[in-house]
Amino acid sequence: MKLSEMKPDHEAVVSGINGDARFLSRITSIGITPGCKILVMRNDRNRPMLVYSRNTMIALNRKECVGIEVEEATA
Repeated sequence: MKLSEMKPDHEAVVSGINGDARFLSRITSIGITPGCKILVMRNDRNRPMLVYSRNTMIALNRKECVGIEVEEATA
């Protein structure tokens, strides 16, 4: 599923990142790489998505979230 489809307070593991070289460089430079865990803090409609990963709060726009594939983490 895409990161943008996740609900708040749910945890996921990044399974893949799709996009051009610039997008891949930017996303990996902020620490979002395949295998890392992400906790969705906020996913309000028409607003940037707020996630917590690697001890950092990150705001991602909607276009970026579509290119990040995740699998929901089991509790």
